[in-house]
Amino acid sequence: MDKVGSLFAYKTAKYVVAKNKTIGILYRLFQLIVLGYLIGWVFLKNKKYQITDEIIQSSVKTKVKGYATITTSDGKEEVWGPEDYVIPQQGDNVFFVTTNLVDTPNQTLGYCPESPSAIGFNCTEDADCKQSKFFGNGKKTGICLNITNSNFTGICEIYGWCPPKTKDRPKTPVLSEAENFILQIRNNIRFPKFNFTGSNFKGKSIKQLNTCFYDEIKEPHCPVFRLGDIVQKAGYSFQEMAVYGGSIGIMVEWQCDLDKGWDCNPQYSFARLGNSPTHEFKFRYVRYFTDANGGKYRTHYSVSGIHFDVMVFGMAGMFGIIPTIVNLGSGFAFMGAGAYICDIILLYMMKKRTLYRVLKFETVKKNDKNIEKIV
Repeated sequence: MDKVGSLFAYKTAKYVVAKNKTIGILYRLFQLIVLGYLIGWVFLKNKKYQITDEIIQSSVKTKVKGYATITTSDGKEEVWGPEDYVIPQQGDNVFFVTTNLVDTPNQTLGYCPESPSAIGFNCTEDADCKQSKFFGNGKKTGICLNITNSNFTGICEIYGWCPPKTKDRPKTPVLSEAENFILQIRNNIRFPKFNFTGSNFKGKSIKQLNTCFYDEIKEPHCPVFRLGDIVQKAGYSFQEMAVYGGSIGIMVEWQCDLDKGWDCNPQYSFARLGNSPTHEFKFRYVRYFTDANGGKYRTHYSVSGIHFDVMVFGMAGMFGIIPTIVNLGSGFAFMGAGAYICDIILLYMMKKRTLYRVLKFETVKKNDKNIEKIV
């Protein structure tokens, strides 16, 4: 019967002041820890009183400047500008800067021996020169050429662009001057939740962008960098990377506290994407020409260089009453846990725990004579 009656009993709090120094110090210490966590970590460090927007809308335009003198394979000296060594030329957030190359000029369509370095083209008889679909610089004609003035005894004839590439990549970068080329990054961003827009070149004229360099304190709105400095800040030597090529990530981070004003500056960081020595970056392309008689010829380029990837991310925040109330409520609820822990220690671990339990818990029945006298 008592068990059934307990379902309809009501419990109300009874406050007992326990003048115990140990429990009192423990309770105040717990309150201070929670208060310090709430103010220091939640509000000051992580700014949980703010409404945030992590959806960043971004556009990036890049421009590389600088000229280099190179010597081609036929001994000619050429001056290369951005239109020669930057691919693609339109200036996207992903671009490639040529630093090393092997050029094969004056190629024309015709018949010639394959390059000695090509796989599967050495031969001793015509039967060795069957068609290969994947390797080489042209289509096999089925003829084995015995060339006596070379280091090999036989090579398959091909029909293709002749002569094929025969030289190896130089061990010293052809465009070693690329270390001093200048990179300009123009980045416009928008956080749609707050309708906040910004740019990393705010207030800079074209003339100023051509004469300044980025400095976090002195020139936060000058997005101009030296290529050698970018690779160095990523932890690598530009001249070593320029031989075989590689990929560099340029991170543009926007952390905008709009409570401090609507002027926000980005932070830049740099990292190599794939730091293994085998992570090269190279490819091939050609340039076609027409002679006075209408004949077509071309120059073949096998290039290595540095691939740059500009990545933009960030977050904007502004004071909001709802996240403030939610985090304050969570902090005060956590303070209540301190009282619960102290109650457990006081009622079940202290020497006078029996006395504290008697004082804290009291059952009042409906027919209690003492209650009737009070009433």
